[in-house]
Amino acid sequence: MKLFSRLASVAVLLAVIQGFGPQARASVVIAGTRVVYNQSDSEVTVKLTNNGKLPGLTKVWIDKGDADAKPDTIDVPFTINPPMMRIDPGKSQTLRIMSTGEPLPGDAESVLYLNVLEVPPKPTGDEASANQLQLAFRTRIKFFYRPTSLKGQASDAPEAIVWHLKREGGKNLLVADNPTQYHVSFDRVQLTDGAHTAQFTDGGMVGPGESKAFPLKGELPAAGAKVRYTAINDYGGPQTGDATLAP
Repeated sequence: MKLFSRLASVAVLLAVIQGFGPQARASVVIAGTRVVYNQSDSEVTVKLTNNGKLPGLTKVWIDKGDADAKPDTIDVPFTINPPMMRIDPGKSQTLRIMSTGEPLPGDAESVLYLNVLEVPPKPTGDEASANQLQLAFRTRIKFFYRPTSLKGQASDAPEAIVWHLKREGGKNLLVADNPTQYHVSFDRVQLTDGAHTAQFTDGGMVGPGESKAFPLKGELPAAGAKVRYTAINDYGGPQTGDATLAP
C-alpha cells in the first residue's frame, strides 16, 4: 500500500515534465491510443513495451474522468491484472482487463480512462549521491465500454453529427449535436466555402446525446460553407468527412 501511495504521489511531477519539451518522454508506451471493451468480451488485453534503457516500475488503473483522482479512491467495474509490474528494457507486458459484472449504463457507450504511470528506478552508487531530478510519466488514454444493446456502428457516428452555427457572447460558434449512442472524438474541425477556411480551436469529444461548441478562429466563410472534420476511429486513425450545416 505504501508503494501504491508513493506511485500515486509522484504523479504530481507530471506538470513539471511539460516544461522539458520533447526531451522528456515516457519509456513505457501503450500499444494503441484507446481501448474498446464490448459487453460481450470476457476480457481485453493491452500491451505495454519499455522502449527505454532502464527498467521501469509501472502502475496501471482506470478512472472515471477525474484525472486528479487518487487511484486508491477510485471505484470502477473493471479489474486489471497485473495492476503493478516491473518492465525491463526492450521487454513487454500484457495487461488483462476484465469486467467485475457491476452495471454500467446500457443505453449508451461509457467512457473511462486507462492510466499508465511509470516511475524510474532509484539511483544507486555515485548516482544516488548526485543531485538528480527523477521524472514520473503518466500516459492516459480513453477506455470505451459498449453495451450490446447499442444500435449502429461507432464508425458511422461521425456522419450522424448535426452541425449548426450559433453566436454567443460575441463569438461565432460551430455546434456539434450528437444524436447517436457513441462518443465521437474530433482531431480537427473546419468550416470552408472553398476559397476561405475557418479553423476552429482544437478538437474535442462529443458524448452520446450531447452537444459541443467549437469557438471560431477568424471570420466566418461565405454562406453555403461546409463542415470538414477529422474524427478519430477505434484504432486511433483519422476518419475524415464533410457535412452540411443545419438551418
